[in-house]
Amino acid sequence: MATINEGKIRSKNSYQSKLDCRQRFSFGVGHVLNDLCASMWFSYLLVYMHSVIGFSHIHAGILMLIGQVADGICTPIIGYESDRTADKCYYGRRKSWHLLGVCCVIVSYAFVFNKCFVCSAVTAWPLLIYYTPFVILFQFGWAATQISHLSLIPELTDDENERVGLNAIRYAFTVISNIYVYLVAFMLLRFHGGKYRIPTLTISVGNKRLKVVYTLFNYLVGSVLGIGLIAAIIFHVGTKEKRQHEINCRTTQERYKKKTWIDWLKSSLFYRVAVLYMCSRLIVNITQVYIPLYVIKTLHLHKMHIALVPLTVYVSGFLVSLVLKPINYHLGRKITFFLALVMCGGFCCCIYLLPASHAYVVYAGATMLGVGGTSLLVTVLSMTADLISKNVESGAFVYGAMSFTDKLSNGIAVIIIQSIHPCAHIDNCANSAAYYRSVLTYVPGGAAAVAFLCLCTMMYTKMPSTTDG
Repeated sequence: MATINEGKIRSKNSYQSKLDCRQRFSFGVGHVLNDLCASMWFSYLLVYMHSVIGFSHIHAGILMLIGQVADGICTPIIGYESDRTADKCYYGRRKSWHLLGVCCVIVSYAFVFNKCFVCSAVTAWPLLIYYTPFVILFQFGWAATQISHLSLIPELTDDENERVGLNAIRYAFTVISNIYVYLVAFMLLRFHGGKYRIPTLTISVGNKRLKVVYTLFNYLVGSVLGIGLIAAIIFHVGTKEKRQHEINCRTTQERYKKKTWIDWLKSSLFYRVAVLYMCSRLIVNITQVYIPLYVIKTLHLHKMHIALVPLTVYVSGFLVSLVLKPINYHLGRKITFFLALVMCGGFCCCIYLLPASHAYVVYAGATMLGVGGTSLLVTVLSMTADLISKNVESGAFVYGAMSFTDKLSNGIAVIIIQSIHPCAHIDNCANSAAYYRSVLTYVPGGAAAVAFLCLCTMMYTKMPSTTDG
């Protein structure tokens, strides 16, 4: 009789854990503003700082490092505070933090991709000081939006297959957001950029062309913030966060020991999943930052390809995100993650072996990167949700800690890459071609190797709530 009753309870809980299409859609668009801004941040910040502001490699790298460090510091703190926040005004602790983050992003981002209004003929360091507070405010808002959105996944459903579905939907909108940015950038470059390649569009070539590039970024930023704001409104209207007393009631009935942040820090599995998350983000973000520079400096392709190559990455990523839920279900998290690492390794080999005379083969590598990178991120986020299991009361801290490793490692990687660049300036340097090839080969390849070694230590470790074999 006990077994029958338990089966009924499980069945009831499983039924209650299913979300309808409207709920999935509303949740999925909740990170679109972040995704749009991150796409511009990683793909075009260095290009913008070089081509419009006139920063050197080191100054552009320092600005990105400041942003990544600020984000890395904010994420665990926001996660901890989000877990401690009480429900206020019947709005929900996660949605309250999400709303705060959206406001900070909207206010600050327009200034990040805009010229200093109060500066005239100043050196790089005063400009760096001017941009720093806007970058820090943007990264705080970005972190608040990201952590609160991720923390909703284990609270919305306790069905692990449904969680994979939510992660896949979430990443599908990430891909759509990136595709949108690259399509808009492509159209602006195609119809307004003239016949010049991006390397010639620098401060030294004259005010007319500089104004063209500056205007393109203005259009792009305005479009990004407008679409992102609409998506955030849809999320807040359509997503119903469970009340805290409902979650507490459920956890009390299930009678398990709640985990605090100290308990998580004592778990070896927590650190191993964090390494997988960090490596996955390194692969995706570093390639996103340096593919545009690789396309124009190493392959010497037309400027339109700095939009088309990343667009290929995200189209292939979007297509694979549609089938990741059944793939994870049938193969399990670890095998799926391993196959994704193989695809990313194939991308690194393609970049290393690709001669400039066959530059268009880069689209094959971009496809492998899109499939591999998307599979890595969706799977490792599902692993993180499995790790949290029913410990949703401290879920934001877990996601914050994972994001901390991501932001810090990416910031350090970018500043090192920028610091050891063989050229003092981005223009007219023959060594840049080989350098960007090496960056896109060894950094993602090294991260994939570390992730593989970490995965090997988990092959016989069962995740808390997964059916992974």
